[in-house]
Amino acid sequence: MTEEFRAAFQRVLDTAAGQAPDFSEAVQEAFRLSSTVPPEELEVALEALAPVLGDCEPHAGVAADLSVLAGALVESGAPAGQAGLEVLRQLGAYGQAAVAFMHAWEKTGGGPPPAPAVVGEDEERRVEEVLGDNAPLATAGWWTAQRYGLAAKAMLSDSGVRSAVRADSSALEGLSQIVQALSTGLSEYTEVAELLRMAELSRILVLDRASWRGFRVRFDGVGDNFQLHTLLADALIGKEGLRLPGTRPDPRWVAASMNATVDPLADVVRGEWDLVGGDGSWVGNEAHPGDIPEVDGERVLVLEPQSLLHSWRAGRRHPHIHGSLTVQSELHPEETAAWWSRVHPAGTIRHPQAPQIENDDTGSYRRPPRHFGVAAHFAEVDSGPPSTPFAALAPEPDPLSPGPAPAGDPAFGTGTSHPAPGHPEEEPDEFAVPAPWAGAPPPLIDEEAHALPDLGPFRDPDPFGGARERAVDAPADPTGDPTTAPAKDRAPGSRLLPPMPPGVSDGSTWAPHWKWPMEPPRR
Repeated sequence: MTEEFRAAFQRVLDTAAGQAPDFSEAVQEAFRLSSTVPPEELEVALEALAPVLGDCEPHAGVAADLSVLAGALVESGAPAGQAGLEVLRQLGAYGQAAVAFMHAWEKTGGGPPPAPAVVGEDEERRVEEVLGDNAPLATAGWWTAQRYGLAAKAMLSDSGVRSAVRADSSALEGLSQIVQALSTGLSEYTEVAELLRMAELSRILVLDRASWRGFRVRFDGVGDNFQLHTLLADALIGKEGLRLPGTRPDPRWVAASMNATVDPLADVVRGEWDLVGGDGSWVGNEAHPGDIPEVDGERVLVLEPQSLLHSWRAGRRHPHIHGSLTVQSELHPEETAAWWSRVHPAGTIRHPQAPQIENDDTGSYRRPPRHFGVAAHFAEVDSGPPSTPFAALAPEPDPLSPGPAPAGDPAFGTGTSHPAPGHPEEEPDEFAVPAPWAGAPPPLIDEEAHALPDLGPFRDPDPFGGARERAVDAPADPTGDPTTAPAKDRAPGSRLLPPMPPGVSDGSTWAPHWKWPMEPPRR
């Protein structure tokens, strides 16, 4: 079959160059045989096709058919290479002409434009009223638009093509405008527009609010922030990642975000953070990575604690494209601190649908319910045993306890997720992970002043203020204010707590935020 395919493909090249009448028949034969040969043979054929494709550009129908053939070879496993870039370049030229046709059609009476396959002389005469001598080129652009859209979808599925497009920002912007305009009239261009958005961005700086750590992250094949959220959680959370606090995602969610099909028993992903831009704008999971705003020359994403629990369906927006994410480096604490000084304060950005924070009589905030993550998901979806055991929920962190051990500890591993099998190897990173200082949080105690920093209103170094251990028979102050009780009778940390409301005793029937969750009634 290999020799038969080679002969058929050579016939395509010869008939295209000579504009022979049997060109279409040769293309169909090459299509038929392309599924019978290995990808290595397709790669050789595609390399030979690239220069012929460029030479045939003035012949609109031939160039469009060659573009579709090139796209079919890419879908069969061949890397797009130079042919992929040539298809996109021609899409820019003929696509601009097609947009002019759409504009002229609207100006001369409107209505839906004709299907590209049936456009002819009558349609050309109609748009000539607006376009004059440019009417033939505009009509040819519309005639070939559907075929170029099909070819572009295949080419932009190739990681190398997306990388090359991303490297030329002006070309990317111009092509995106053309594709966006064509998507209003041709359904093929809706996906082309999404794939161009995928090509916009491959690196971001990630700041985690809970740990005050920062990372530079590289990714590819990520179609939306649902997928990015899942891959970030896998790369950063827990001992398998880089020791960020949180619940690790189910491995089946991660596999579906990389290169696997969705497991129907694990098809609902639970979110871990609110995704917020470094400029203080809401980003969220519904957006694209390209929507992450730029701050001082870098795209910055802040991982905020969830203000509204959210979930979504597992999988990839474009299932035929493999996703990957790698942590390139962790920021030095001094650089991280500099970034935190530029972004919004904690708690100022919340999910647009999150309920308003309610205040109780003491001025303290009500604490949101605990997120049980993967364990709750399995209770709802998978009645069988989980594929991996899940550790018990970690206790509430003690703010005065030492921070996590340095990520440089060999016991922690690299903390990076691996590219999907068959995915091109990532280029060498210019940073090394882990660093000896990685993971060290800023100290809570100012060693020079030997005093606690400002931890916010009513923040006790002991989250529970020791109040649970207060003796039942301790003398009660008639005002209910623990700060006026004798020093020996006060609960540890009570000087940092708000006064009790008048007439309210220190019992489990009243639970300020420092006693959450409530204790059972004492007997």
